Amino acid sequence: MGRIIPQFGAGCIESRGDAFTTLARSVVGQQISVKAAQSVWGRFESLARRMTPQAVLRLKVDDMRAAGLSARKVEYLVDLALHFDGEKLKPDRWTTMDDESIIKELVAIRGIGRWTAEMFLIFHLLRPNVLPLDDVGLIKGISLNYFSGEPVSRSDAREVAQAWQPWCSVATWYIWRSLDPVPVAY
Repeated sequence: MGRIIPQFGAGCIESRGDAFTTLARSVVGQQISVKAAQSVWGRFESLARRMTPQAVLRLKVDDMRAAGLSARKVEYLVDLALHFDGEKLKPDRWTTMDDESIIKELVAIRGIGRWTAEMFLIFHLLRPNVLPLDDVGLIKGISLNYFSGEPVSRSDAREVAQAWQPWCSVATWYIWRSLDPVPVAY
C-alpha cells in the first residue's frame, strides 16, 4: 500500500448520497464492463425525470429493454423499486446496523448478491472495513501488487488484507485504482 497510495494523491471514496440510485447502478453494472455499464445507465437514467423507486415503477418494460437492460435486470430493478416503495427496507436504520446485517437485508432483494451489497456498503454507506473477496478486480490487483502477477486465492487475499484492518474498503479502492486510475463510483 505504501507504494500504491502516493501514486493517486488525495482522492477518496465518495457517496452519491442516494441509496436507491446506488443499488440500481450496481444492478445495471453487474457482469458487464464499467464502460458498458455507464452507457446503459445513461440511457436508463434518461427514461425518468428523477431516478426514484416510483419513477422506475412507472417505466415501461419495453423502454427499459430498449435502454440496454436485459429482461432479468429489468425484473431486478422493479423488485428493488418495490422494496423501497413498499418500505420493506428501512434505510434510516442502516447507520446503526453492522455490515453483515445490512448485507443480509439487501441480499433478500432479487438481483442483489453479496458483491452488490458490499459495493453498497463501500460506496453508499462509506463503511471503512469491507473486503469484497468476490471482486475480480480486487483479486487481480492483489495478485499484481503482492504476488508478481501469480494467481491468488481468496484466502491469500484475506491474509494480505489483514494488514489493512480496519481500512479494507480504502485499501480495496486503492487496489482498484492501481488497475485503472479513473475511480469507479456507484
